[in-house]
Amino acid sequence: MKRSIQTLALSCLLGLAHLSLLAQATISEQRLRRDITYLASDKLKGRGTATPEEQKAAQYIAKQFKKAGLKPMGDNGTWFHTFTFKKSNDPHGGEAIEAPLLTSRNVVGFLDNGAPHTVIIGAHYDHLGLGHDRNSLDANPIGKIHNGADDNASGTAGVLELARYLAKNGVRERYNYLFICFSAEELGLIGSKKYTERPTIDLSQVHFMINMDMIGRLNDERRLVVGGVGTAPDFVPLLESLPQKQVAIKMDSSGIGPSDHTSFYLKNIPVLFFFTGQHADYHKPTDDVDKINFSGQKAVLELIVQVIEALDQKPKLAFQPTRSRTEDTPRFRVTLGIMPDYTFEGEGVYVDGVTEGKPAASAGLQRGDRIIALGDMEVHSVREYMQALSKFQKGDTTTVRFVRGNETLVREVTF
Repeated sequence: MKRSIQTLALSCLLGLAHLSLLAQATISEQRLRRDITYLASDKLKGRGTATPEEQKAAQYIAKQFKKAGLKPMGDNGTWFHTFTFKKSNDPHGGEAIEAPLLTSRNVVGFLDNGAPHTVIIGAHYDHLGLGHDRNSLDANPIGKIHNGADDNASGTAGVLELARYLAKNGVRERYNYLFICFSAEELGLIGSKKYTERPTIDLSQVHFMINMDMIGRLNDERRLVVGGVGTAPDFVPLLESLPQKQVAIKMDSSGIGPSDHTSFYLKNIPVLFFFTGQHADYHKPTDDVDKINFSGQKAVLELIVQVIEALDQKPKLAFQPTRSRTEDTPRFRVTLGIMPDYTFEGEGVYVDGVTEGKPAASAGLQRGDRIIALGDMEVHSVREYMQALSKFQKGDTTTVRFVRGNETLVREVTF
């Protein structure tokens, strides 16, 4: 009887230990909420690049990396990859020649499995601060805290949660994992560009790079955009074969996009970009924690875990180029003032939001309208919409044709 009780007790202990391991192997909504709530709090004043509040965010990220058991992989054995730059007034970002020199830093942690090749997982942690940059889409942004809960506290929280997951449960010895939270993305992908120019690992030995930018607003259709699928031959077959039903994947082949994966693609590294779509709060002070879909973000991260674990079984991926930078990112000098729904799969551009004081608002466009032409140029997709915009200059007047309900309407707009 005593032996039976001891055996039963041992079985219970082993069962509890097994349950504990299973619990560790999950993505936690609670931790995602905690991280985003801190990063997107008023205390951090919007995490403007090179501000004291952004430095607080960097310290928080480094602390979480340390707790997860990562190794510092910044400069000189620290968590921080420091860089300097001159901020441009160009709304497209980049650096300026005649401007004060600013200092900021990326936060870098390493999960060292002693492997020859490495997977990079990244997101940007900076945002628009108090609205002094030209990137805000609020009508009167100056002095308002742009908390950036979705953009990109959600992606940063995703990096932290994947670091915890992989450090405790998902680690296999085939690959190392480098986790990077970039600064100065909002100013033109500066932090990621600086990292790829002066990396702390050998970039020629990178398996692939994952970038998460705005993964916190999975909509009712649960559609997730995955960009960069054309940058390695394995990506499309893998995504099509995943046995998950939680999200609907919309694939985009291009390795070039308005986020930090672009910097790695330009170094001939296969990239995947995860994005739940723009919304009416994009680049506005209203992008707050109460708008985050935490269960949706958990589903996105669980999908990313599936991708990582599947690619862990493959040898180092072969890089393949996609469309050119010029083709993918037309330069334009004007804006209509709408938020396109990048997950929309129908004809035209679905308007997910309208910015006050901009041409679209003056012309009476509303959320839910579907733009099908700009001037004499038909618009079948967001790419064609951007190409059409690039043909206009400030002061030009044209027409916008759009569908509202069962009606097709035409309004005049002046840029």
